[in-house]
Amino acid sequence: MVLQKVALTEVRFFSPIGFYEEEQLLGNEFYIDIEVCFSFENPDAEDLKNTVNYEELYQVLVEVMSPKRKLLESAAEDILDLVLKKYNFISHMNVSIRKTNPPFGGDLANSKVSLHYTRD
Repeated sequence: MVLQKVALTEVRFFSPIGFYEEEQLLGNEFYIDIEVCFSFENPDAEDLKNTVNYEELYQVLVEVMSPKRKLLESAAEDILDLVLKKYNFISHMNVSIRKTNPPFGGDLANSKVSLHYTRD
């Protein structure tokens, strides 16, 4: 079996996400990586219906990263759920959200949350 991979990397957002109220008011900088894999059974490699449209993946990221929320885990889960609903043929998916300069006093630190999906 041949697997096709479609990915977006280092997609930057400035979003009102954070555990502390100040973070939700001021916002934080985030970078998202999303990678989806599916069986490459493609009768026409020029037909967008035979693949995952990365523009639609981006729109899912915009939808999830726009509202206030406390935890990156909930954002990663929402991304995973929305993409799987839209593309039920995905066999593997990885979503990672990296927060730059989390407010715990570290110099040039990043925090990161990842979810990895594999269809049984």
